[in-house]
Amino acid sequence: MNNIKNIIFDFGGVLLNIDYALTEKAFIQLGVHNFSTLYNQHKASDLFEQLETGKITPNDFYTIFRNISNTQLSNEQIKKAWNAMLLNLPKERVQYLADIRNRYNIFLYSNTNQIHYDCFIQTANNAMPNNNFNSLFIQAYYSHICGFRKPYIESYTNILQEQQLNPSETLFIDDTLINIQGAANAGLQVLHLQYPNTILNLLEEL
Repeated sequence: MNNIKNIIFDFGGVLLNIDYALTEKAFIQLGVHNFSTLYNQHKASDLFEQLETGKITPNDFYTIFRNISNTQLSNEQIKKAWNAMLLNLPKERVQYLADIRNRYNIFLYSNTNQIHYDCFIQTANNAMPNNNFNSLFIQAYYSHICGFRKPYIESYTNILQEQQLNPSETLFIDDTLINIQGAANAGLQVLHLQYPNTILNLLEEL
């Protein structure tokens, strides 16, 4: 990493522990047996892409989800199942970010949505002494706020251009292969985080 000056971190699966299977299991228990065809780690249906790029509100999402799943689930039931995948943010990872930003320009880029954000930002802030997780980064890019999402090439180039970053000097870290491929196609250096590695031991090895 001698030539790396900038690091763009994914959030879920890299910093925040997540388990997609918990959300699928929760929806199956609610009678939505085809949830994995609508959303999984590697692919999102149009509905979820619209939610993750801020094109629809959470309330719109709940209504459309009831229609396409042919259920009468309440907003709260859908929200609880959707958030089931969100686990904890280990404090040692937060400390690592606080340390590494003295050596690199660090950014966050997450495919997410307002429902998840409202849930995990409290968890993230609780892991910070000053309760401001986003302050760790020069800029935190959340797809539902910035309006673009991985793995589309233009989403990476938008960040590179806005922050005036040289892609050859910028490392992108993600746990999802399709996002890694998109970043590589945009010219970034990439690091695919795969279980059982964590961000801490993987970067220590490098």
